[in-house]
Amino acid sequence: MKKLFALLLCLMMVLPMVAVAEENVAITLWTYPIGNWTNAETVDAIIAEFNKVHPNISVSVQYLDYTSGDDQVTTAIEAGTTPDIIMEGPERLVTNWGAAGKMLDISDLWTEEALADISATSEAVVAACKSPDGKFYEYPLCMTTHCMVIDRAAFEAAGALQYINEETRTWTTEGFVNALRALAGAGYFPTGIVYCGGQGGDQGTRALVNNLYSGKFTNAEHTAYTADSEENIKALQLLADLVNEGVLAADPSIVAGDEIALFCNGTAKMSFCWNASAAVSNKASLAEGIDPLPMAFPSDDGVPELCGGIWGFGIFDNGDEARANAAKEFIRFVCDDAAQGSKSVYATGFFPVRASLGDVYAGTEKAENAEFAVFMPYLGDYYNVTGGWAVQRTEWWNLLQRVFAGGDVATEVATYVTNANASIK
Repeated sequence: MKKLFALLLCLMMVLPMVAVAEENVAITLWTYPIGNWTNAETVDAIIAEFNKVHPNISVSVQYLDYTSGDDQVTTAIEAGTTPDIIMEGPERLVTNWGAAGKMLDISDLWTEEALADISATSEAVVAACKSPDGKFYEYPLCMTTHCMVIDRAAFEAAGALQYINEETRTWTTEGFVNALRALAGAGYFPTGIVYCGGQGGDQGTRALVNNLYSGKFTNAEHTAYTADSEENIKALQLLADLVNEGVLAADPSIVAGDEIALFCNGTAKMSFCWNASAAVSNKASLAEGIDPLPMAFPSDDGVPELCGGIWGFGIFDNGDEARANAAKEFIRFVCDDAAQGSKSVYATGFFPVRASLGDVYAGTEKAENAEFAVFMPYLGDYYNVTGGWAVQRTEWWNLLQRVFAGGDVATEVATYVTNANASIK
């Protein structure tokens, strides 16, 4: 009798715990337009797979865009109605909302296994996802590196293929200059166009300038912009000299989208704004005879450092432990699950931050995306997390406009650095 009573007592103690563990929890996910994560059918399918494992957690989704998304999040923060999970990059999750104390520290998601797996792909990804005091505000899913593209057919006709390494997709600054001269000498002009009509695609012009002589865009601590370094001034002067020589063009009236269109219709023989997504979206607009060959930016030592994008998940601090735990379960499933992880990345159109996932596009309708995997090891410092980023972007294209209008490079760069650094809080 005593044993029966003890058994019943144990059951009474366990049952409430089971009930709590299986308590229904409703969480919300807001996602910026990251590949097919803007597609309700795709996202609903991911949630359905998640619910097979966690039927007690319901997930509702709101889709944001880059026009009004930031305002929606700001309004939600002020009203205390932020979502549980938000999908975007470190610029927002770490530098903006994390630094403002609005996000949960999700260091517990960064297990030793996850840290080793992601570090094997890029230490820059790990560094970008945590604050200066070591708190992780983002758990990454995917990444990409931005590159440039050349018309291989034009390069071959001009005898300029000798200046590039087609296997590694790299070239030197000297090779870049020689290629421009060969193209122009063969009657191909404009060769390339340094666009500076706005901030659209500014990652291309930043990478072009920084790579030519291995300059850095910011200091290592991401507390100051450093375009006034000797290397960057030398690079800007080289570009200005090449424009004056007549082997490179600069256009203050266009942005990257316009420049890409000029490459696709055969006017220009290279574009400084390209990546896997651009290759897919512009495939149908390529004029006959153009043979696009994605390339890293030229560098003095032949070792490029590319700008990139990192996307993943953060959790707003809503003061609800049950929802926070449910949100973590969703993130673990989407990013870490052996079967789902690669599918989640595939939906973005980008590349996994986990080295163990390998090629997620092999044998699929997106198989050509794998061509861009060669650029992943070239991801440079993720300096987009530096303060005053929005102001800096405006100052950058204004700087280029002044330089290509004939302004003294050192003087114009000093103005840029003063204004950009003054915006850092």
